[in-house]
Amino acid sequence: MYVYRRAYTAAGFEGYEFMGMELKTALIISQVLGYMLSKFLGIKFVSEMTPDKRAWAIITLIFSAHFSLLLFWQVPQPFSIIFLFLNGLPLGMIWGLVFSYLEGRRNTELLGAGLSVSFIVASGMSRSAGSWVMIEWGVSEFAMPFITGLLFAVPLVFFVWMLNQVPPPTEEDEEQRVKRVPMNSSERWAFFRQYALGITVLTLGYMGLTAYRDLRDNYALEIVTAIGYAGDPGIFTRTEIPIAMIVLVVMASIMLIKNNRKALMVNHYIIAFGFSLIGISTFLFQSDMISGYWWMVLVGLGSYLGYVPFNCILFDRFIATFRTMANAGFLIYIADSFGYLSSVGVLLYKTFGQADISWYQFFLNFSWFTCFLGLILTFASYIYFYRKRQPMLVKKPTKQLIPAK
Repeated sequence: MYVYRRAYTAAGFEGYEFMGMELKTALIISQVLGYMLSKFLGIKFVSEMTPDKRAWAIITLIFSAHFSLLLFWQVPQPFSIIFLFLNGLPLGMIWGLVFSYLEGRRNTELLGAGLSVSFIVASGMSRSAGSWVMIEWGVSEFAMPFITGLLFAVPLVFFVWMLNQVPPPTEEDEEQRVKRVPMNSSERWAFFRQYALGITVLTLGYMGLTAYRDLRDNYALEIVTAIGYAGDPGIFTRTEIPIAMIVLVVMASIMLIKNNRKALMVNHYIIAFGFSLIGISTFLFQSDMISGYWWMVLVGLGSYLGYVPFNCILFDRFIATFRTMANAGFLIYIADSFGYLSSVGVLLYKTFGQADISWYQFFLNFSWFTCFLGLILTFASYIYFYRKRQPMLVKKPTKQLIPAK
Protein backbone atom coordinates (compact mmCIF):
# COMPACT_ATOMS: atom_id res chain seq x y z
CA MET A 1 0.00 0.00 0.00
CA TYR A 2 2.79 2.43 0.83
CA VAL A 3 4.15 2.31 -2.71
CA TYR A 4 0.84 3.70 -3.95
CA ARG A 5 0.80 6.35 -1.23
CA ARG A 6 4.40 7.49 -0.64
CA ALA A 7 6.42 6.97 -3.82
CA TYR A 8 5.50 10.39 -5.25
CA THR A 9 7.17 12.15 -2.28
CA ALA A 10 10.57 11.09 -3.69
CA ALA A 11 10.05 13.79 -6.34
CA GLY A 12 10.62 17.48 -5.62
CA PHE A 13 8.25 18.92 -8.28
CA GLU A 14 10.49 21.99 -8.30
CA GLY A 15 9.48 24.91 -10.48
CA TYR A 16 5.74 24.17 -10.18
CA GLU A 17 3.27 26.10 -8.06
CA PHE A 18 -0.43 25.85 -7.22
CA MET A 19 -2.44 28.75 -5.81
CA GLY A 20 0.68 30.46 -4.47
CA MET A 21 2.22 27.41 -2.82
CA GLU A 22 4.83 24.84 -3.87
CA LEU A 23 3.22 22.12 -5.98
CA LYS A 24 4.61 19.37 -3.76
CA THR A 25 2.98 20.91 -0.71
CA ALA A 26 -0.31 21.25 -2.60
CA LEU A 27 -0.10 17.59 -3.68
CA ILE A 28 0.63 16.41 -0.15
CA ILE A 29 -2.26 18.45 1.28
CA SER A 30 -4.59 17.11 -1.43
CA GLN A 31 -3.66 13.51 -0.72
CA VAL A 32 -3.76 13.91 3.06
CA LEU A 33 -7.23 15.50 2.81
CA GLY A 34 -8.42 12.39 0.97
CA TYR A 35 -6.63 10.16 3.48
CA MET A 36 -8.16 12.12 6.39
CA LEU A 37 -11.68 11.85 4.96
CA SER A 38 -11.06 8.14 4.50
CA LYS A 39 -10.23 7.81 8.19
CA PHE A 40 -13.49 9.47 9.22
CA LEU A 41 -15.41 7.17 6.87
CA GLY A 42 -13.39 4.24 8.22
CA ILE A 43 -14.84 4.72 11.71
CA LYS A 44 -18.00 3.17 10.26
CA PHE A 45 -16.63 1.19 7.30
CA VAL A 46 -13.82 -0.66 9.09
CA SER A 47 -15.60 -1.19 12.41
CA GLU A 48 -18.56 -2.81 10.58
CA MET A 49 -16.50 -4.88 8.08
CA THR A 50 -17.13 -8.64 8.23
CA PRO A 51 -14.18 -11.05 7.78
CA ASP A 52 -15.42 -12.56 4.50
CA LYS A 53 -15.19 -9.20 2.67
CA ARG A 54 -11.80 -7.93 3.85
CA ALA A 55 -9.51 -9.30 1.12
CA TRP A 56 -11.63 -8.07 -1.79
CA ALA A 57 -11.99 -4.70 -0.10
CA ILE A 58 -8.20 -4.35 0.24
CA ILE A 59 -7.54 -5.26 -3.42
CA THR A 60 -10.31 -3.02 -4.75
CA LEU A 61 -9.28 0.00 -2.67
CA ILE A 62 -5.57 -0.19 -3.55
CA PHE A 63 -6.09 -0.67 -7.28
CA SER A 64 -8.54 2.24 -7.38
CA ALA A 65 -5.78 4.34 -5.77
CA HIS A 66 -3.35 3.10 -8.44
CA PHE A 67 -5.75 4.12 -11.20
CA SER A 68 -5.84 7.60 -9.69
CA LEU A 69 -2.06 7.76 -10.12
CA LEU A 70 -2.49 7.00 -13.82
CA LEU A 71 -4.86 9.96 -14.12
CA PHE A 72 -2.45 12.11 -12.10
CA TRP A 73 0.16 11.38 -14.78
CA GLN A 74 -2.09 11.88 -17.80
CA VAL A 75 -4.19 14.89 -16.81
CA PRO A 76 -2.35 18.23 -17.17
CA GLN A 77 -1.62 20.61 -14.31
CA PRO A 78 -3.28 22.03 -12.31
CA PHE A 79 -6.25 19.67 -12.72
CA SER A 80 -4.24 16.56 -11.89
CA ILE A 81 -4.03 17.58 -8.24
CA ILE A 82 -7.56 16.24 -7.67
CA PHE A 83 -6.30 12.73 -8.40
CA LEU A 84 -3.96 12.82 -5.41
CA PHE A 85 -7.05 13.47 -3.28
CA LEU A 86 -8.77 10.49 -4.95
CA ASN A 87 -5.61 8.45 -4.41
CA GLY A 88 -5.66 9.06 -0.65
CA LEU A 89 -9.41 8.47 -0.28
CA PRO A 90 -9.35 4.65 -0.58
CA LEU A 91 -5.89 4.10 0.95
CA GLY A 92 -6.92 5.33 4.39
CA MET A 93 -9.04 2.21 4.87
CA ILE A 94 -6.21 -0.29 4.37
CA TRP A 95 -4.51 -0.24 7.75
CA GLY A 96 -7.68 -1.06 9.69
CA LEU A 97 -8.63 -3.86 7.31
CA VAL A 98 -5.19 -5.44 7.57
CA PHE A 99 -5.00 -5.12 11.34
CA SER A 100 -8.44 -6.74 11.63
CA TYR A 101 -6.74 -10.02 10.73
CA LEU A 102 -4.36 -9.70 13.68
CA GLU A 103 -6.21 -8.17 16.64
CA GLY A 104 -7.59 -10.05 19.64
CA ARG A 105 -4.84 -12.72 19.79
CA ARG A 106 -2.39 -13.67 22.50
CA ASN A 107 0.42 -12.89 20.05
CA THR A 108 -1.09 -9.68 18.64
CA GLU A 109 1.97 -7.72 19.81
CA LEU A 110 4.29 -9.96 17.79
CA LEU A 111 2.07 -9.78 14.71
CA GLY A 112 1.48 -6.07 15.16
CA ALA A 113 5.21 -5.46 15.55
CA GLY A 114 5.82 -7.25 12.27
CA LEU A 115 3.11 -5.21 10.59
CA SER A 116 4.58 -2.01 12.02
CA VAL A 117 8.04 -2.91 10.76
CA SER A 118 6.54 -3.37 7.32
CA PHE A 119 5.17 0.17 7.16
CA ILE A 120 8.31 1.73 8.67
CA VAL A 121 10.53 0.07 6.07
CA ALA A 122 7.92 0.52 3.33
CA SER A 123 7.82 4.27 3.86
CA GLY A 124 11.54 4.63 3.13
CA MET A 125 11.63 1.87 0.52
CA SER A 126 8.77 3.46 -1.43
CA ARG A 127 10.72 6.69 -1.76
CA SER A 128 13.87 4.77 -2.68
CA ALA A 129 11.92 2.83 -5.34
CA GLY A 130 10.46 6.04 -6.74
CA SER A 131 13.90 7.69 -6.87
CA TRP A 132 15.36 4.61 -8.58
CA VAL A 133 12.63 4.58 -11.24
CA MET A 134 13.29 8.24 -12.07
CA ILE A 135 17.09 7.88 -12.11
CA GLU A 136 17.43 4.51 -13.88
CA TRP A 137 14.49 4.71 -16.28
CA GLY A 138 14.44 8.45 -16.82
CA VAL A 139 10.69 8.81 -16.27
CA SER A 140 9.12 12.11 -15.27
CA GLU A 141 8.11 13.03 -11.73
CA PHE A 142 4.45 12.78 -12.75
CA ALA A 143 4.77 9.32 -14.36
CA MET A 144 6.93 7.85 -11.59
CA PRO A 145 4.19 7.09 -8.98
CA PHE A 146 2.09 5.03 -11.41
CA ILE A 147 5.05 3.18 -12.95
CA THR A 148 6.46 2.36 -9.51
CA GLY A 149 3.06 0.98 -8.54
CA LEU A 150 3.09 -1.40 -11.52
CA LEU A 151 6.19 -3.12 -10.08
CA PHE A 152 4.24 -4.09 -6.96
CA ALA A 153 0.84 -5.05 -8.42
CA VAL A 154 1.37 -8.82 -8.67
CA PRO A 155 3.07 -9.17 -5.26
CA LEU A 156 0.18 -7.16 -3.78
CA VAL A 157 -2.44 -9.65 -4.97
CA PHE A 158 -0.36 -12.65 -3.88
CA PHE A 159 0.27 -11.35 -0.38
CA VAL A 160 -3.34 -10.29 0.20
CA TRP A 161 -4.32 -13.84 -0.73
CA MET A 162 -1.79 -15.14 1.81
CA LEU A 163 -3.10 -12.76 4.46
CA ASN A 164 -6.59 -14.07 3.89
CA GLN A 165 -5.39 -17.57 4.86
CA VAL A 166 -4.72 -16.46 8.44
CA PRO A 167 -7.02 -18.46 10.74
CA PRO A 168 -9.38 -16.61 13.12
CA PRO A 169 -8.52 -16.18 16.83
CA THR A 170 -8.81 -19.32 18.95
CA GLU A 171 -10.97 -19.77 22.02
CA GLU A 172 -7.86 -19.24 24.16
CA ASP A 173 -7.20 -15.95 22.34
CA GLU A 174 -10.75 -14.79 23.00
CA GLU A 175 -10.53 -15.79 26.65
CA GLN A 176 -7.40 -13.70 27.23
CA ARG A 177 -8.01 -10.77 24.86
CA VAL A 178 -11.84 -10.71 24.51
CA LYS A 179 -13.71 -11.65 21.34
CA ARG A 180 -13.64 -8.91 18.69
CA VAL A 181 -16.94 -8.12 16.99
CA PRO A 182 -18.29 -5.64 14.41
CA MET A 183 -19.85 -2.56 16.05
CA ASN A 184 -22.99 -0.75 14.93
CA SER A 185 -23.59 2.97 15.50
CA SER A 186 -25.24 2.71 18.92
CA GLU A 187 -22.51 0.37 20.21
CA ARG A 188 -19.78 2.74 19.00
CA TRP A 189 -21.36 5.72 20.76
CA ALA A 190 -21.94 3.77 23.98
CA PHE A 191 -18.29 2.69 24.02
CA PHE A 192 -17.03 6.22 23.34
CA ARG A 193 -19.16 7.78 26.08
CA GLN A 194 -17.85 5.28 28.60
CA TYR A 195 -14.20 6.17 27.94
CA ALA A 196 -14.57 9.64 26.38
CA LEU A 197 -11.89 11.45 28.42
CA GLY A 198 -9.24 8.77 27.93
CA ILE A 199 -9.93 8.43 24.22
CA THR A 200 -9.80 12.22 23.80
CA VAL A 201 -6.45 12.65 25.55
CA LEU A 202 -4.93 9.74 23.60
CA THR A 203 -6.25 11.20 20.35
CA LEU A 204 -4.71 14.62 21.08
CA GLY A 205 -1.32 13.01 21.68
CA TYR A 206 -1.66 10.98 18.51
CA MET A 207 -2.52 14.12 16.53
CA GLY A 208 0.91 15.51 17.35
CA LEU A 209 2.64 12.24 16.47
CA THR A 210 0.83 11.90 13.15
CA ALA A 211 1.65 15.45 12.07
CA TYR A 212 5.29 14.97 13.09
CA ARG A 213 5.72 11.59 11.40
CA ASP A 214 4.01 12.85 8.24
CA LEU A 215 6.23 15.92 8.15
CA ARG A 216 9.35 13.75 8.43
CA ASP A 217 8.11 11.32 5.76
CA ASN A 218 6.71 13.80 3.25
CA TYR A 219 9.66 16.19 3.41
CA ALA A 220 12.43 13.66 3.94
CA LEU A 221 13.95 14.72 0.60
CA GLU A 222 14.18 18.34 1.70
CA ILE A 223 15.45 17.43 5.19
CA VAL A 224 18.20 15.01 4.08
CA THR A 225 19.27 17.45 1.38
CA ALA A 226 19.70 20.15 4.02
CA ILE A 227 21.88 17.87 6.18
CA GLY A 228 24.13 16.83 3.27
CA TYR A 229 22.61 13.73 1.63
CA ALA A 230 21.40 15.15 -1.69
CA GLY A 231 21.40 12.67 -4.59
CA ASP A 232 21.51 9.59 -2.35
CA PRO A 233 18.27 7.61 -2.89
CA GLY A 234 19.40 4.84 -0.52
CA ILE A 235 19.40 7.20 2.47
CA PHE A 236 15.63 6.81 2.84
CA THR A 237 15.92 3.07 3.39
CA ARG A 238 19.13 3.21 5.48
CA THR A 239 17.51 5.50 8.04
CA GLU A 240 14.41 3.32 8.41
CA ILE A 241 15.94 -0.18 8.76
CA PRO A 242 17.51 0.35 12.23
CA ILE A 243 14.29 2.02 13.36
CA ALA A 244 12.25 -0.95 12.15
CA MET A 245 14.45 -3.50 13.92
CA ILE A 246 14.34 -1.70 17.28
CA VAL A 247 10.57 -1.11 17.09
CA LEU A 248 10.07 -4.79 16.21
CA VAL A 249 11.93 -5.95 19.33
CA VAL A 250 10.29 -3.43 21.68
CA MET A 251 6.73 -3.96 20.47
CA ALA A 252 6.99 -7.76 20.24
CA SER A 253 8.39 -7.98 23.78
CA ILE A 254 5.11 -6.61 25.19
CA MET A 255 3.58 -9.98 24.26
CA LEU A 256 5.45 -11.38 27.29
CA ILE A 257 3.28 -9.27 29.61
CA LYS A 258 0.18 -11.36 30.26
CA ASN A 259 -1.60 -8.85 32.49
CA ASN A 260 -3.53 -6.56 30.16
CA ARG A 261 -3.66 -3.57 32.52
CA LYS A 262 0.08 -3.72 33.11
CA ALA A 263 0.70 -3.95 29.37
CA LEU A 264 -1.53 -0.91 28.80
CA MET A 265 0.57 1.08 31.28
CA VAL A 266 3.85 -0.13 29.72
CA ASN A 267 2.61 1.17 26.37
CA HIS A 268 2.41 4.62 27.98
CA TYR A 269 6.04 4.32 29.13
CA ILE A 270 7.14 3.47 25.61
CA ILE A 271 5.19 6.38 24.09
CA ALA A 272 6.65 8.78 26.66
CA PHE A 273 10.16 7.53 25.88
CA GLY A 274 9.51 8.11 22.18
CA PHE A 275 8.51 11.73 22.79
CA SER A 276 11.58 12.21 25.01
CA LEU A 277 13.89 10.75 22.37
CA ILE A 278 12.68 13.31 19.81
CA GLY A 279 13.71 16.14 22.12
CA ILE A 280 16.98 14.58 23.31
CA SER A 281 18.22 13.71 19.81
CA THR A 282 17.30 17.19 18.50
CA PHE A 283 19.31 18.75 21.33
CA LEU A 284 22.31 16.51 20.58
CA PHE A 285 22.12 17.32 16.86
CA GLN A 286 21.88 21.07 17.39
CA SER A 287 24.83 20.81 19.81
CA ASP A 288 26.90 19.02 17.08
CA MET A 289 27.16 15.90 19.24
CA ILE A 290 25.60 13.57 16.65
CA SER A 291 25.54 13.60 12.84
CA GLY A 292 22.56 14.44 10.66
CA TYR A 293 22.15 10.76 9.77
CA TRP A 294 21.85 9.70 13.41
CA TRP A 295 19.52 12.58 14.14
CA MET A 296 17.19 11.39 11.39
CA VAL A 297 17.38 7.84 12.77
CA LEU A 298 16.74 8.87 16.38
CA VAL A 299 13.86 11.30 15.75
CA GLY A 300 12.37 8.65 13.48
CA LEU A 301 12.76 6.04 16.21
CA GLY A 302 11.18 8.36 18.76
CA SER A 303 8.22 9.14 16.51
CA TYR A 304 7.59 5.47 15.69
CA LEU A 305 7.95 4.33 19.32
CA GLY A 306 5.09 6.72 20.01
CA TYR A 307 3.17 6.16 16.79
CA VAL A 308 3.22 2.36 16.47
CA PRO A 309 1.47 1.52 19.78
CA PHE A 310 -1.55 3.60 18.72
CA ASN A 311 -1.82 1.70 15.45
CA CYS A 312 -2.02 -1.76 16.93
CA ILE A 313 -0.95 -2.64 20.48
CA LEU A 314 -2.29 0.14 22.70
CA PHE A 315 -5.92 -0.08 21.61
CA ASP A 316 -5.85 -3.87 21.52
CA ARG A 317 -4.79 -3.93 25.19
CA PHE A 318 -7.30 -1.14 25.97
CA ILE A 319 -10.17 -3.40 24.92
CA ALA A 320 -8.67 -6.45 26.63
CA THR A 321 -8.11 -4.53 29.90
CA PHE A 322 -11.71 -3.38 30.23
CA ARG A 323 -13.21 -6.61 28.80
CA THR A 324 -15.46 -4.74 26.38
CA MET A 325 -16.94 -6.37 23.30
CA ALA A 326 -15.61 -4.08 20.56
CA ASN A 327 -12.84 -3.93 17.96
CA ALA A 328 -9.58 -1.99 17.76
CA GLY A 329 -10.41 -0.67 14.30
CA PHE A 330 -12.98 1.70 15.78
CA LEU A 331 -10.45 3.29 18.17
CA ILE A 332 -7.68 3.35 15.57
CA TYR A 333 -9.87 5.23 13.12
CA ILE A 334 -11.01 7.80 15.67
CA ALA A 335 -7.36 8.58 16.39
CA ASP A 336 -6.29 8.41 12.74
CA SER A 337 -9.04 10.69 11.44
CA PHE A 338 -8.09 13.51 13.82
CA GLY A 339 -4.40 12.68 13.41
CA TYR A 340 -4.51 13.42 9.70
CA LEU A 341 -6.63 16.49 10.34
CA SER A 342 -3.74 17.81 12.43
CA SER A 343 -1.30 16.86 9.67
CA VAL A 344 -3.21 19.03 7.18
CA GLY A 345 -3.34 21.84 9.74
CA VAL A 346 0.43 21.79 10.25
CA LEU A 347 1.08 21.85 6.49
CA LEU A 348 -1.24 24.81 6.04
CA TYR A 349 0.33 26.62 8.99
CA LYS A 350 3.83 26.14 7.55
CA THR A 351 2.76 27.21 4.06
CA PHE A 352 0.89 30.36 5.04
CA GLY A 353 2.24 31.17 8.52
CA GLN A 354 5.90 30.14 8.33
CA ALA A 355 6.63 30.49 4.61
CA ASP A 356 9.89 32.33 5.23
CA ILE A 357 11.69 29.35 6.80
CA SER A 358 12.75 26.07 5.17
CA TRP A 359 11.04 22.73 5.75
CA TYR A 360 14.22 21.59 7.50
CA GLN A 361 14.14 24.49 9.99
CA PHE A 362 10.40 24.08 10.51
CA PHE A 363 10.93 20.38 11.25
CA LEU A 364 13.60 21.25 13.83
CA ASN A 365 11.24 23.65 15.60
CA PHE A 366 8.32 21.23 15.42
CA SER A 367 10.47 18.53 17.04
CA TRP A 368 10.60 20.54 20.28
CA PHE A 369 6.87 21.29 20.21
CA THR A 370 6.02 17.61 19.66
CA CYS A 371 8.30 16.48 22.47
CA PHE A 372 6.91 18.73 25.21
CA LEU A 373 3.23 18.58 24.28
CA GLY A 374 3.39 14.81 23.80
CA LEU A 375 4.91 14.22 27.26
CA ILE A 376 2.18 16.28 28.93
CA LEU A 377 -0.64 14.43 27.16
CA THR A 378 0.92 11.00 27.73
CA PHE A 379 1.18 11.71 31.47
CA ALA A 380 -2.49 12.80 31.55
CA SER A 381 -3.54 9.62 29.74
CA TYR A 382 -1.50 7.47 32.13
CA ILE A 383 -3.24 9.01 35.15
CA TYR A 384 -6.68 8.46 33.60
CA PHE A 385 -6.16 4.78 32.79
CA TYR A 386 -4.31 4.10 36.04
CA ARG A 387 -7.37 5.27 37.98
CA LYS A 388 -10.00 3.81 35.66
CA ARG A 389 -11.54 0.64 37.01
CA GLN A 390 -12.67 -2.33 34.94
CA PRO A 391 -16.46 -2.23 34.42
CA MET A 392 -18.73 -5.22 34.09
CA LEU A 393 -18.31 -7.06 30.79
CA VAL A 394 -20.36 -5.39 28.06
CA LYS A 395 -21.96 -8.00 25.86
CA LYS A 396 -24.06 -7.93 22.74
CA PRO A 397 -27.72 -7.29 23.61
CA THR A 398 -29.70 -10.48 24.15
CA LYS A 399 -33.42 -11.07 24.40
CA GLN A 400 -34.52 -10.61 27.98
CA LEU A 401 -36.90 -13.02 29.71
CA ILE A 402 -40.01 -11.37 31.19
CA PRO A 403 -41.01 -13.01 34.48
CA ALA A 404 -44.55 -14.35 34.63
CA LYS A 405 -47.05 -12.40 36.71
